[in-house]
Parts: sequence; C-alpha cells; structure tokens
Amino acid sequence: MTGWPAGVGRVVLPSVDSTNAEAARLAPQVAGPVWVLGLEQTAGRGRRARAWSSPQGNFYGTLLMFPREDPGTVALRSFAAALALRDAFVALTGLPGAFALKWPNDVLLNGGKVAGILLESASGAGGIAHLSIGIGVNLISAPDPSLVEPGAVPPVSLLSETGVRVTPEAFLNALAPAYARWEDTFTTQGFAPLRAEWLSHAARLGQVIRARTGTAERSGIFDTIDATGALILRDGQGTVAIPAAEVFF
Repeated sequence: MTGWPAGVGRVVLPSVDSTNAEAARLAPQVAGPVWVLGLEQTAGRGRRARAWSSPQGNFYGTLLMFPREDPGTVALRSFAAALALRDAFVALTGLPGAFALKWPNDVLLNGGKVAGILLESASGAGGIAHLSIGIGVNLISAPDPSLVEPGAVPPVSLLSETGVRVTPEAFLNALAPAYARWEDTFTTQGFAPLRAEWLSHAARLGQVIRARTGTAERSGIFDTIDATGALILRDGQGTVAIPAAEVFF
C-alpha cells in the first residue's frame, strides 16, 4: 500500500450487497473518508437504479466522504473520480492514449466502456451528510454487448483490451492516491483545473453526439462542459446547457 493517502480508511469485504450501501451503513460510525472495496457484489447497481453485473475479479469500490460544500459543488467530484480512474489506468498499463472520458460518468478504453461512476448522497441538517462515490471497473470481464441498448457504448474489460491483469486490491492501491491528488486540487483550486484536464481527455469533443433526457433527445456538436459540469451542445439553433443526460455516439 505504498502511497496510500494519509487519513483515509480502507475496508475490504469478500462479499457485499453494494459498496454504496455499505458506505451508507458505515457513515454514522466514521469521521473521515473511507474506501470500501467489495470483492463481490450481490446487489450492485448503476445509474438510474439499473442492475450492475458484479462477477468476481472486477472492481467494486466506494469512497465515503463528508464534504461540506453546496450540493452542486459536491457533485463535481464525479469529474475528480473520472480523472483519478484514468490516472490509475495509465499508471497500471502505460497506455495513456487508450483511455478517454465520456460525459458524464464513464471511462472508455479503446472506445468501449471500461468503468462507470455513481454518486449518491444523504441529506443532513446542514446540507449533505455524506457522499458515496461508487466506482465499477471491468478488470477481467465485461457484460455481454448484446445486453446493451442500441447506440450505447459497448462494454470492454481491461484484460481483454490490454492483456494486463490487475486484482481489485491492486487497482484500489492505484486509485486511492490518484483520487486524493485530484481531491486536493479541487478543494484548493476549485473546479477549473479539473475541467481543463477532463476536457483534454474528453471523448467525441467537437463531434456530433446525442443527449437523451427522459423521453426527449437532442443531437448536436459536443462543444464543452461549463463551470457547473453541464454538457454544452451546439446545433443549428445555438447552444444549450444540459445538466444531466445519457449520451450516445
């Protein structure tokens, strides 16, 4: 655990329903940040409460935190998590050109989805009581591409795309210090440096994409992200800021 961030706890469980659920259970018992790693999940979930396939050998982790900013600022930590994931992947593979970041919460490897991020928070009397940054990584296996809806990015695994085999514990040892570095940048310098770095690795920047919010869908050129993390889409009628959506290429 060389380089493990100071003051950050670590819990490794052989099996757990969901690392985000375990983080919520731990929250009343701890005072500082803690990484929760499950070597197996029995009830994992992704965005919009979708079931998340959780076979052994992949990475299922959650960082439990106690931020004090307003909810909009707290939510920007999804970009810190994405940058930390990319840093961990590059450190473990030596392949910086293979990884890209897909708005809002995914990491791509050779154009396929290798990791996803899910933020969940609980409210308290003074605002957000705790934040859980849930992360799933296809280290050795990926879901069947036929199960993905048309237009969605196909899932891939780190092993199949690079030949690099990494254990969940080894991945956490790379991810935790990488996240700590971006957390320090975020708390001391704000979102601007994270935004600039994220955009330098953004998938399909300057290209036409589709953004779906509920039943509405809009196509346009992916221009940038703004200071709130919203997607800026440009079409024949101008630009629009989209704070939350699913993106299709």
